[in-house]
Amino acid sequence: QVQLVESGGGLVQPGGSLRLSCAASGNIFEVHAMGWYRQAPAKQRELVATISSGGSTNYADSMKGRFTISRDNAKNTVYLQMNSLKPEDTAVYYCNADVRHIARSRSTYWGQGIQVTVSS
Repeated sequence: QVQLVESGGGLVQPGGSLRLSCAASGNIFEVHAMGWYRQAPAKQRELVATISSGGSTNYADSMKGRFTISRDNAKNTVYLQMNSLKPEDTAVYYCNADVRHIARSRSTYWGQGIQVTVSS
């Protein structure tokens, strides 16, 4: 019922920056919390950052202040600004959203994932 489409990934050199976007569409009455997760090869998926509908944010300790999550409620879109990127940040990044449907039911959804590669 809801689709999450990620964009903005790609290849970047160490120390560089990328900005990921994720737009939610479909059977949406309201989007509540949104977040970003990542999964590196041979590792389990881990939390990167979350943001509530009111703008309250939470970050994993491993991000060390380099990442910033934000959102545009009018566009049902969440962003992840990634600065000072390191090779260890290489992973598939997944968008997540907690959605209230028109009929008032509530479900969580995942994007298909987008590749971020940090390499010289």
